[in-house]
This record gives sequence, structure tokens and C-alpha cells, in this order.
Amino acid sequence: MTKPLMAKATAVWLVDNTTLSFKQIADFCGMHELEVQGIADGDVATGVKGFDPVANNQLDASEIEKGQKAPLHKLKLKFNAAAQGEDKRRGPRYTPLSKRQDRPNAILWLVKFHPELTDGQIAKLVGTTKPTIQTIRERTHWNIQSMTPIDPVALGLCRQTELDTQVQQAARKRAADGVVMSDDERRKLVSTQQSLEMGAEPRSPTDFDVFAKRVEEEKRDVDYSDAESFFTLPTDERDADDEDDRR
Repeated sequence: MTKPLMAKATAVWLVDNTTLSFKQIADFCGMHELEVQGIADGDVATGVKGFDPVANNQLDASEIEKGQKAPLHKLKLKFNAAAQGEDKRRGPRYTPLSKRQDRPNAILWLVKFHPELTDGQIAKLVGTTKPTIQTIRERTHWNIQSMTPIDPVALGLCRQTELDTQVQQAARKRAADGVVMSDDERRKLVSTQQSLEMGAEPRSPTDFDVFAKRVEEEKRDVDYSDAESFFTLPTDERDADDEDDRR
């Protein structure tokens, strides 16, 4: 086994009790760095009690000290002979009771923003059944009018890396079948890690940008050398003011 037991609860404990970087905690717990950042911000794993990996014989305290001193150090899970072979288990994803009510919203989000995903892929991501996915695709679900599309990663139903993997697999299958993707679909295939490393995308100038540029040029063209001209009225206006004062 390469991940600790109760990985999310372990991440909560490490965030609360150590100064390890988000990257170090994410690598140790098998999570995405943004998920760990969400835990620190209070947006992810709300109400989850921290699980001490040191007290539960999954991590040496010396490993935490090394990691806090060297940000590039990767934490090593303690060897546990009884846990060998755990990663090879197969079965449906378990969804906690508290999150099962959020699954329809997550399915609606996946169907809306990633229609290239198959029912099997969606079922694997959020732990649901194909008939449920089909009713949401066809908008015949009994509660479809009250449902709101919500990112399954934000709901904690799957990891961002898992979603990225499934989307890329679907893209490869479509490419093999000769299906041409639109520009919007290509942008969706960029992983979270790649998007974080990208700079700001160039954009075409808007009407406001053109207007702002013209105003800036006009400001540069104005001659402010004769400041008294701002406080001196033209002759015709000055005579009119004097006439008003006499009246």
C-alpha cells in the first residue's frame, strides 16, 4: 500500500499540526495539491476529524521534521506487512452517506461540461449507477428541476487527478474513433497542473480597451505648460459676466 489509511483525515491532521507544504501532504496522501489547499482554506473536508499518522504507526516523526526543513523532501510511509496487496482490490467506489445526496448534482455537472465521458466513467468517478446517469442525461430524473450542476471535486466525490485521467482517456478514445474536437473541448483536456503552470492567455482588445487607449493618448497630447489658461475665461465670457454683475 502506497497511501496512508484515511488519507483525507490524515491530510487534515498534517495541515493542522505541521508546516509541511501542500505538495508534500498531497504526495503523501495521494491527493491533489489543490485539494490540500482546499482543506487549509476550509472548503474541503469540512467536519472531518484529523487522523494522526504518527500515533497510528503510518509515519515517523523524524520524516515530518525532515519535510519541514526541506520542502523538496518526500514523506515515506512506514512499511506495514499487513497492508500489502490492498491497492489491488477492486470494487465500486464507496460514497459516505453524507455525500450521497450530492451525487445527482455532480452527475449533472459531468454530463453538462464533459459529455464525452461514458456512463461507466461517470459511475467510476462518483460511485453511482448507469440507470441514474441515463435519467439525468435524458432529463427524466424525478428531481431534475431542483438539481444544480456542481463540480464533483468540490463536493469531495473524486479527486481532480482522477477526473483529469478520465477526461484524457475519453479524448484519446474519441481521437481513435476519428471524432474532431472543438476548441472548447481541447481546453477542457488541460490538466489542473498544466493550467497552474500556464501564463495569462492573450486576449483580443475590447471596446473598453480601445476607448481607454484613446483617452490616454488624448491626455498625452494636452499641453499643460500654461496653467493660468485653466482659470482665465475667454474675453466674450468675461464681458458677459461683468454685464451680469452690473445688473
